Amino acid sequence: MKLTVVGCSGSFPSAESACSSYLVEADGFRLLLDMGNGALGELQRHCGLYDLDAIFLSHLHADHCIDMCAYFVARYYRHDGGRCDPIPVYGPEGTEQRLTTAYADTPSASSMSEVFDFHTVKPASFEIGPFSVHTEKVSHPVEAYGIRVEHGGRSLTYSGDTGVCGTLDELARDTDLFLCEAAFTHGKEDIPDLHLNGREAGETAARAGARRLVLTHIPPWTDPQANLAHAREAFTGPVELATPRTTYEI
Repeated sequence: MKLTVVGCSGSFPSAESACSSYLVEADGFRLLLDMGNGALGELQRHCGLYDLDAIFLSHLHADHCIDMCAYFVARYYRHDGGRCDPIPVYGPEGTEQRLTTAYADTPSASSMSEVFDFHTVKPASFEIGPFSVHTEKVSHPVEAYGIRVEHGGRSLTYSGDTGVCGTLDELARDTDLFLCEAAFTHGKEDIPDLHLNGREAGETAARAGARRLVLTHIPPWTDPQANLAHAREAFTGPVELATPRTTYEI
């Protein structure tokens, strides 16, 4: 598998990065995990507008899904080659309605489904193209899911947005690369069931026995180096910060 960080800023885009979006590739299949603010523009550095094969949305906060509205425009109103066939979109219950409301002026109430083939995510194991995936509900104010993606005996786990929870520990069990949010700062924010701080991300990776930890979803107002240091105090394996346009071979 190949993982490309399209965007990794939390809450809103930074001067350096779009919001959460991660491209996973194997056997010529392209799966996008989340499409937050600014992600569609950055995505075009890595693949064509119409080269994606499937999209997974961890939850329906804008910094993880709002560029789906722009992607709707690209797919619905494409004149060169005609309208695109529906692409599978996996998201929490209500994803179609959320995107339709956010766009606010679709030609009809069902226009989104003309270019997006919506599938409701629940805790489950299933296949997306060549990938075996497992999804679990994580701790966040809205319905939110972490995902484990496996291919060729290797695994990637993406936390989405979450506080500390046992389901995330299990998703990341012995994973080769753990892409984990670290939005909060240890000793500063202490709000349960919302986000992890760097130390908690490191502790989760340690409990899970992850082989590598990549911290992501750090908002522009948070010091990433502090979160990196706190994660390294809790996890003895390799730890680094996600940065846009970085690729990983898993």
